[in-house]
Amino acid sequence: MSVLDLFKLEGKTAIVTGGGRGLGAQIAQGFAEAGANVVICSRKLEACEKMSEELKKLGVDSLAFTCDVSNPDDVKKVVEGTVDHFGSIDILVNNSGATWGARASEMPLEAWQKVINVNITGTFLMSQEVGKTMIKQNKGKIINIASVAGFGGTDPRYMDTIGYNTSKGAVMTFTKDLAVKWGQYNINVNAIAPGFFPTKMSRGLLENGHDKILEGTPLNRLGNDSDLKGAALFLASKASDFVSGDILAVDGGSHAF
Repeated sequence: MSVLDLFKLEGKTAIVTGGGRGLGAQIAQGFAEAGANVVICSRKLEACEKMSEELKKLGVDSLAFTCDVSNPDDVKKVVEGTVDHFGSIDILVNNSGATWGARASEMPLEAWQKVINVNITGTFLMSQEVGKTMIKQNKGKIINIASVAGFGGTDPRYMDTIGYNTSKGAVMTFTKDLAVKWGQYNINVNAIAPGFFPTKMSRGLLENGHDKILEGTPLNRLGNDSDLKGAALFLASKASDFVSGDILAVDGGSHAF
């Protein structure tokens, strides 16, 4: 097997939550370009269906589902529909996320709960349900999307998001612990911690803190439309078969400060 063969995903099936737009769409496209069949799910079915049709143009099969990842019934529907259609699940990307900007002293409880439910509980529920299939298969790759904000505190002048930061730190610990728990089933569990990318979720943050963010990014730029593809493909492919429990920062070097 050549080194390039290690990165091929032909015959594999991936689920990407929140894959209809933003970082999830970028990852889904990268998987399809590598030959994987890709299932897209999020609360916005129309965006998922549009992305699914785009992926099919790359010569792979794709399904779209509506799914609130914090709803166990929705999660089961996606997993059952994927297995019924493709027969297996090889890759799961837990990308669906939520955020809320507010001072810690003023954060509404309902806002805190929303962020925690989507970012932590949703990651758990999807991993648990997909994990049942992966355990039966005795193989699988789970990739959780964390954030550089999960490594520690952030400047409140542009990122006053204590719920989001807390949730992404929890995703990192969840990743490490699940890697330990499920290594016996030949399941690799890793996370990507993206830095700052221009997406719908980050629009307000970048408007307020663009210059400050670049000052703290050694490569002096934001992430682009392809910067996550390679990292996600690595963690989804045979190239990472001996990598588990890792947090891969894709942030232009900002975590090194």
